[in-house]
Amino acid sequence: MVSSFLTDTIVVIVVLGVMVFVHEAGHFLAAKGFGVRVLTFSLGFGKRIFGFKRGGTDYRISILPLGGYVKMDGDDPTAVLTGDPGEFLSCPRWQRFVIVLMGPMMNFVLAIAVMGGLYMFHFEKPAYEDQPLVIGAVEAQSAAAEAGLKPGDRVVQFGALQDPKWQDVKFKVLTNAGHSIPLTVKRDGEIVHTSLTPHAVGRDGAGIAGWYPYVPFVIDKVEPGQPASKVGLKPGDAIVGLDGKPIFYWVLLVQGLRDTKGKAVDLTVQRGGKDFQVQVQPAYTDVNDLKTWRIGVMPRDTEYVIRRLPLGLAMEHSVRDNYKTFLETFDVLGKIVTRRMSTQSLAGPIGIAQISGEAYRRGLSDLLLFVSFISMQLGIINLLPIPVMDGGHIFMLAIEGVMRRDLSLQVKERVIQVGVVLIVLLFVFVMYNDIMKTLRPS
Repeated sequence: MVSSFLTDTIVVIVVLGVMVFVHEAGHFLAAKGFGVRVLTFSLGFGKRIFGFKRGGTDYRISILPLGGYVKMDGDDPTAVLTGDPGEFLSCPRWQRFVIVLMGPMMNFVLAIAVMGGLYMFHFEKPAYEDQPLVIGAVEAQSAAAEAGLKPGDRVVQFGALQDPKWQDVKFKVLTNAGHSIPLTVKRDGEIVHTSLTPHAVGRDGAGIAGWYPYVPFVIDKVEPGQPASKVGLKPGDAIVGLDGKPIFYWVLLVQGLRDTKGKAVDLTVQRGGKDFQVQVQPAYTDVNDLKTWRIGVMPRDTEYVIRRLPLGLAMEHSVRDNYKTFLETFDVLGKIVTRRMSTQSLAGPIGIAQISGEAYRRGLSDLLLFVSFISMQLGIINLLPIPVMDGGHIFMLAIEGVMRRDLSLQVKERVIQVGVVLIVLLFVFVMYNDIMKTLRPS
């Protein structure tokens, strides 16, 4: 427990440290490019722990590691300004806009670069995601079962989506717990109209349908001397039926063979586009020190695609996946605001630390995907029009641009005060959220 907590803490400090450094580097480089004096570049808030000074800038590490900031000369509207060209507020409005915008933009760049770099060495995705939404199995008492869905059904309309693929519906199920989604299903040549209401599960109340994709049992290896070998089964054969019943999800075949208790079974096998029947007598054999009834075949890994991508294709997939995350994030925020999703789906520092630690323990690829995701979220959050955040500054600059003059000092002070209150309230809320999710059972 203690070691896990320490690991989570160290990982999240490193991950957020990278995020914050890249974000503040965007502001810093843009400011330097426009000749603005940067007084402080800080990772963390509060008391300075250590650092160094160079070129008029104090590069420091501060005691609170939950963020950072770049302090520019003349960026405080309440201070006495001299009109020096090196002051932030002396810059033309478009230059100030660019300086503020560059922080979130650097987070977007980092998200794309990290994911693209990972894809060049390890690109992994479920193979079924690009396939039509054909159902392979349905859990008992699940949302899919309540909707009357059956193995072999093909969903031809999911809400407003025509001929959806699995990748098109995953996020929509996740974010629509408790909300009905109209479905049109093709079953044995007939059209069936129904609706799916995903069940809410877990601490975050995420939606789940309880269905599985069509993934046939394709033989990868046949063990010599075992029942499958004796009846002539070969690698590449697909077992599509058991005792006259179609099998749409390979796990159900494994379970069916285990349940035979040694009785002979009739298998429907597909080879070269043609089906044929064979009768097999399962044998009681060891599998990883566990005895079970089996026929001596190993399934081909048809659930995941794992490969390396060339640079251009890796970046293309990264841009596409990050753009999808960008849109989905705003979808989630909209549903939280309209109360179609629970606020429990929001995570604060504790939640991010736990997720960071879990990603680290799963391996480098999962950790890098999480880094990319968090960098994208940090960029989006900073673009929200909340006073004190980058988006709030951009919003005020836009208003000033329309008015063709700067807002008064009094207005800016009130906006900053409101922003500070909002940020403190949000921080307290997500911390409370994290603590309650940690204390509650899953």
